[in-house]
Amino acid sequence: MATTNDLKNGMVLKLENQLWSIVEFQHVKPGKGPAFVRTKLKNVLSGKSVDKTFNAGLKVETATVDRRDMQYSYLDGDMYVFMDTSTWEQTNVAADVVGDAKDFMLEGQDVIVAFHEGTPLYIELPASVVLEITFTEPGLQGDRSSGGTKPATVETGREIQVPLFLEQGTKVKVDTRSGDYLGRA
Repeated sequence: MATTNDLKNGMVLKLENQLWSIVEFQHVKPGKGPAFVRTKLKNVLSGKSVDKTFNAGLKVETATVDRRDMQYSYLDGDMYVFMDTSTWEQTNVAADVVGDAKDFMLEGQDVIVAFHEGTPLYIELPASVVLEITFTEPGLQGDRSSGGTKPATVETGREIQVPLFLEQGTKVKVDTRSGDYLGRA
């Protein structure tokens, strides 16, 4: 248990038998009336976001989330296999838990897997990854001044927007939160 004064970004709360991660919070002390805490919560399993307001000093139940450094090994049917880098123990994680992280994971990549009571909750990726472009249309000669973009498929199968001058086989840096092109690697 913790009070609303102890809230921090990334903390996981157990509300109404569901796990919610705190995306952002703000302590508000109006001129009139009692203080309160305004939060933006994200459901750990479904990804749904809600805004919730708590009275200041209210007790809330926190959930213990064990975050382990793991390495993505391979895909086995619809299960992703991860290896704990400290114990060499393998863990299978369902595809729906991995979610969009699959678009940025290559075999051998280090990630963080969050567990609650032994059940994998979600995958945390590094802020950016380096991927190779496997297919893109050639850019048109002389079409450089517009600063336009074109679709390109990277080695994980994800399609991203890249500048017109990039060609197939080029390694690019991709933001894992938005899927945006960040630059050449």
